[in-house]
Amino acid sequence: MIANTRMLAAFVLLLATALLSLAASAQQAAQNPRIALIIGNATYRDAALATTANDAGLIAQTLQAAGFDVVGARDLDGQSLRTAFRDFLDKASAAGPDMQAFVYLAGRGVQYNGDNYFVPVDAQINRDADVPIDALRISDFAHALAQTPGKARIIVLDAARANPYAAQGSPLAPGLALVDPEPGELIAFNAAPGTLAGDEQGPYGVYGKTLAGAMRQGGVGVEEVFDQTRVTVNQLTQGALVPWSASKLIEPYYVFERAADAPPPAVAAAVANQPIGGLPADAAYAAALQRDNIQGYEDYLAAFPNSAQARRVRAILAALREASFWRHSVDANTAHAYWTYLRRYSKGPHVADARRRLAMISAAYEPPPDFQPMVYQDLPPPPPDEDFYEVQPYYAFDEFGPPPPLPPPEYYQSKTMTGAICRRRPRPLALAFCQCCRSEFRSWSARSRTSITTPTIATELRPPACRRSVRRHPRLRRCHATSPLCSRPLRFRSVLPDPSLGTSNRCRRLALLWRQA
Repeated sequence: MIANTRMLAAFVLLLATALLSLAASAQQAAQNPRIALIIGNATYRDAALATTANDAGLIAQTLQAAGFDVVGARDLDGQSLRTAFRDFLDKASAAGPDMQAFVYLAGRGVQYNGDNYFVPVDAQINRDADVPIDALRISDFAHALAQTPGKARIIVLDAARANPYAAQGSPLAPGLALVDPEPGELIAFNAAPGTLAGDEQGPYGVYGKTLAGAMRQGGVGVEEVFDQTRVTVNQLTQGALVPWSASKLIEPYYVFERAADAPPPAVAAAVANQPIGGLPADAAYAAALQRDNIQGYEDYLAAFPNSAQARRVRAILAALREASFWRHSVDANTAHAYWTYLRRYSKGPHVADARRRLAMISAAYEPPPDFQPMVYQDLPPPPPDEDFYEVQPYYAFDEFGPPPPLPPPEYYQSKTMTGAICRRRPRPLALAFCQCCRSEFRSWSARSRTSITTPTIATELRPPACRRSVRRHPRLRRCHATSPLCSRPLRFRSVLPDPSLGTSNRCRRLALLWRQA
């Protein structure tokens, strides 16, 4: 009897172990390979940023609609930010060889000694040497992510903004530094290297809103998405901003796949592949922006030296050339390379960085008398007419001539973009906030019971403090909601006037309407 009992117990234990193994295998097989980390830092010590949290929420909703497993947070301090990076790397490792990672960091970023850093909300950067202590170096995270097996890795830094840091010591170069992505990665900035995006009143920033709309085009490659974003943002900001991106993706990647019954998207590849000199001036300007390289801008100036946008293109080219010279110097990491930069740009924005790096390798600040600058095969020295950039650095390009023209029609898929999967026109949603405490709250669709939140990470992660029931607003006939802290009537507003957020009438997936300007 005792022997039978022991045999039965052993059999049950063996069966339980097998079931647990099968469950673990099924869970691993069901792991979503599309993962995203979205962070919006807004409440910095000196002043809050008006758009970063909302932009992060908008990007998060776009990626959720595309099937990504999104992890979002806002206003992270240094320890929380390091933990979020470490946890995401663990998640990427567990996603398997089909892993597709999308990282969006909105807040403040700085460059120091050729590297880019993302700043947590509790950072105290009083001197330039405090940057690597209080901020997180993006290259370390990008390198670790590149070592993880996967298909695609996209890192977006919406962080090129003015900052009050390093009031003591050597000055910090403005904006973000030009970098070379790892194999299988795409890296994007909200502004060109060395330039700054101005403070926006909100509720959304022009870069985050435009990027979210461009990503929702089904069947458009992600590289084309960032090219379109660059052209559109430049037009919307009166020529001030030129978002930057560089890609080493191994194969084409799509955030939204094109539906089987959907028409093929109209992209700008046909325009981009033509010689710039054979295009009209307006289309040539958009094509040069889309290529965003030294050769493309030089081709534009050779074909249209006296056009309305020629001065702006010269300024964009000067900034890109200086950033490229600094990148070449950092990659070489020799005294000769840093002396070459100091000879080419004796008053450039990276003079302090070059001297810091010379000190790190125990080299003199001044070159020997017989010094000859290095000659890079792929980077000619700046011509004499670019000395205006060194005399007075420009952090935006809106002062160089009239606003740029509208992009050609090829840069838009259609006048109105519709549902995420079923392509039907979305029904607009309404959001509400309390008139007393101005807190936004969560609303629910009565028909589908699908949670609908404002496009901010905060409301997605933290529910309102109070659950008092309020009177249903007549304009929101099929929804009911709860209000925080008080029972005053709620005022409703649209999520986005243009673009506007809604859900598809058939599949209930979030969809974004993007109307042509």
